[in-house]
Amino acid sequence: MISYKIEKTREKILQVADRLFGHYGFYKTSMDEIAKIARKAKGSLYYHFASKEELFKEVVAKEIQNLKRELNEVVNSDINAKNKIKAYLMKRMQIIETASNYRETLKADFYEHFDFIDGLRNDLDNWEKNKIGQIINEGIEAGEFMKMPNTEVIIDVFIMVFKGLEIPFFIQGKYKKLNPYFDDMLGILIRGISK
Repeated sequence: MISYKIEKTREKILQVADRLFGHYGFYKTSMDEIAKIARKAKGSLYYHFASKEELFKEVVAKEIQNLKRELNEVVNSDINAKNKIKAYLMKRMQIIETASNYRETLKADFYEHFDFIDGLRNDLDNWEKNKIGQIINEGIEAGEFMKMPNTEVIIDVFIMVFKGLEIPFFIQGKYKKLNPYFDDMLGILIRGISK
């Protein structure tokens, strides 16, 4: 019973922190404010999270888990590799559009660095390289994509392209304006590796 209560308190803190960080940002959100809105003693926050950085990291980790779960559904779908890679990249941008705390880390990378989330970002990069590689290899095996001497380079290019799109889409606020053209941009990229 006690562990259920502890877990419920932890989840409540995470929900409130997610909402406040998403609305006000990391720097403008205080642990006092999170405790007040969660209706928990400040000591309760520090029981579960040693610092505001650790709490923010956990909030971002939950968004990344959601991103991975949703993208895994695309990777494991039965569509062909060309459509799968397109669907993956489109879904990725849709999810990031709603992941306000993850987007804050993009701004931090651009203006100043949140080094306490480097591990999360590196893990996501490696996970995505693996998934993009899986899709490209499926396409090669199915004869949709040409055989390449070093697929690692192509995978890195795909990663660079959609990470490069994060800045205009999410930092400069052009997601809604550019989203209608995203399918065409992906088509150009995919044609480059197609047979």
